[in-house]
Parts: sequence; structure tokens; C-alpha cells
Amino acid sequence: MKQPSPPEAAKPRRLNWPLSATELAGLRAGEAVLISGTAYTARDAAHKRLVAALEKGQELPFPIADSLIYYVGPTPAKPGQIIGSAGPTTSYRMDAYTPRLLAAGQRGMIGKGRRSPAVIEAIRQYGAVYFAAIGGAGAKLAQSIAAAEAICYEDLGTESVKRLQLRDFPAIVVIDSQGHDWYDLGPAAYLNRQKTLNAKE
Repeated sequence: MKQPSPPEAAKPRRLNWPLSATELAGLRAGEAVLISGTAYTARDAAHKRLVAALEKGQELPFPIADSLIYYVGPTPAKPGQIIGSAGPTTSYRMDAYTPRLLAAGQRGMIGKGRRSPAVIEAIRQYGAVYFAAIGGAGAKLAQSIAAAEAICYEDLGTESVKRLQLRDFPAIVVIDSQGHDWYDLGPAAYLNRQKTLNAKE
């Protein structure tokens, strides 16, 4: 799939989550964004429980419709901190569970790394978006978290599900609602620019 690259000098787009279907459809792979609003933390152990609850017809501990889930297990907060280091977890660990949650209404994910073909198809089918945050920048990312509260699965420790209030959380649209994947498009766009520059020399 081909898609024009976002303007190189474009400023990050500010998003207030949750987004409407129209807003989700307007996001483009490769676009820088600053996300504000409510997100929930969950890694693979929590995802397994969430999907098991859905399969049993049980109510989930937070509203899944239009939700944004950040794949993170933040470190404990030090005195005076809202949250500890909060860098993204490798997303493929959630791939086995993601299509089921998207079918239930989840519409956004923040993590790092590639997703499986099944997840990409589910993103396209349900009009969702996958964002990537910068790995190794957990302390910096934590500065964009204005509030954090554990809401369930506290026996999982740092991997309990928490409700976060994000404030200008920096991320990149990696897979948009049409299924365009910036992990493929980005390198291709770079190579095309290099060929163009070389041709002008």
C-alpha cells in the first residue's frame, strides 16, 4: 500500500482521547502526535485476563469502548512522583489478545515494535490506530502522565491495570485505520528521498 509521506516539517497533531471515528480515520501512518486524555495500562498478563473475562461474558474493569491501552508496566513511583519510569513494552506480546479487544471496542494502542498480520487486519477492520512511543525514554514519557490510579489486577504488581491521564504524550502513528504500516512505509520513503537527492547531485 502506498501513501504520501507526512510533511517533514509538520508540527505534532494534538489529540484528545477518545477520538471519533472520523478523527481516527484522519490519522496517517508516520504522523507525529501529542495525546491527551484517558488511557489504561495493560501488558500480556492483564490482556490474558481481559480476554478471558470477555469470553466468559463478564464485565470488564474499565470501559473498553473507544479505549486507549498503553502497553506499559511502570516502575513504582518515588516520593513526590505521579508514576515511575513508563516506557513502552514490545507490542507483539499482546498480539494474541488484541483482535479480541478491538472487536469489543478498543480503538487505540501505544507500544513499540511491529504487529502481526492478524492485528493489522483487525486494526483495519475496526478502524483502530496503533501508536509507537520511544523505547528507552520511560522517565521522559512519565512527564506526560498527569495522573495514575491502579484500578484492577493489583496482584500483578507493576503490571496491574492503571487509569492514566495523559497530557501531550508524544507518539507516532505507526499503523493507521487503513492498515498502512510506517515500519514499511518509513524506510521506503527515506530511500526514495535519498534517490531523489542523489539524482539532483
